[in-house]
Amino acid sequence: MPTAETVPDTRGHFGSFGGMFVPETLMSALHELAAEYDRAKKDQTFQDELSILLRDFAGRPTPLYFAERLTRKLEGAKIYLKREDLLHTGAHKINNALGQILLAQRMGKRRIIAETGAGQHGVATATVAARFGCECVIYMGKVDMERQQATLKEAINEAMRDWVTNVRTTHYILGSVLGSHPYPMMVRDLQSVIGVEARRQILEREERLPDLLVACVGGGSNAIGLFHPFLQDRHVRMIGVEAGGEGIRSGKHAARFQGGRLGVLQGTKTFLLANEEGQIELTHSVSAGLDYAAVGPEHSYLRDLGRVEYTYATDDEALNAFRVLSETEGIIPALETAHAIAYLIKNAPNMKRERIIIANCSGRGDKDVDAAAAAFGLNENSTS
Repeated sequence: MPTAETVPDTRGHFGSFGGMFVPETLMSALHELAAEYDRAKKDQTFQDELSILLRDFAGRPTPLYFAERLTRKLEGAKIYLKREDLLHTGAHKINNALGQILLAQRMGKRRIIAETGAGQHGVATATVAARFGCECVIYMGKVDMERQQATLKEAINEAMRDWVTNVRTTHYILGSVLGSHPYPMMVRDLQSVIGVEARRQILEREERLPDLLVACVGGGSNAIGLFHPFLQDRHVRMIGVEAGGEGIRSGKHAARFQGGRLGVLQGTKTFLLANEEGQIELTHSVSAGLDYAAVGPEHSYLRDLGRVEYTYATDDEALNAFRVLSETEGIIPALETAHAIAYLIKNAPNMKRERIIIANCSGRGDKDVDAAAAAFGLNENSTS
């Protein structure tokens, strides 16, 4: 029986989730990538180069910040923020992009493609491609471009079509723990630096592990990056927060674990939003980065195991959290991150003051200021 620490298997299965559901034209590229990644994991030269880039180019380690004023305002548990928003390009996405660009170099692939929803993975990919002198194409949905929807799903579709056509010369830097094996495993491993650092930092600060970890979940890379190094610490609770949109009953949301079903989308078997005929349903979130019809297969597995709990925050709750964190700590969170902060606002007051929470501040909110201002009625035509 696999455990949370021993998955996936050699074919990319997390229990009954995951796998490789792709056209035959991509199978050889995926097997090549899996083999190269396996070699790289064991290659100290690769690991050293990645560590140096993460430190000197991306800005790791990121701080573990005690949110003193937010803690005081909520009058509950002690809140720490893992500040991935302070990384170069403004989000955790650079961790994965750096690892994958090094793999592309090892495979001799000089053309890079990627998808992006909120824009942060696209910026990170373009940045690392420039750093290594590679040609780069980023796919982004039209509605996502206007909001920072066509959405992330359409962007992934276009990227995969490109990859099929140019597979010999092109590497696809997939941005989350989605898609066919080896991507969910590989992206998880590259993002686990978040949790490794947070674990060390909280032991230094508090001389014990946290009681609770909280992170937003779209595809789920920032969450799995925080959670994975703590999976064996059974007393540490973990909460993943999906996008509740306008409410679950409205049908305008992206909360896959709230009424979703098991299915296959874009290479992997996992929980997704689909109708009874299996057609993918439209999703909605104020946050472009959480607006995707499927969740990473390892999250489905961890939910089935009961190791991680999943809930949701609505658009209104996320916008309120965006405002609260900005006003109390001077930190403008990405609207994705604001979903995790919304959970804190609702639940931290019910926890004892000696309890410790770490929330992943997965990205900064510069990209979302206009959208938030419009939602708050603070545009240039407002009289308030």
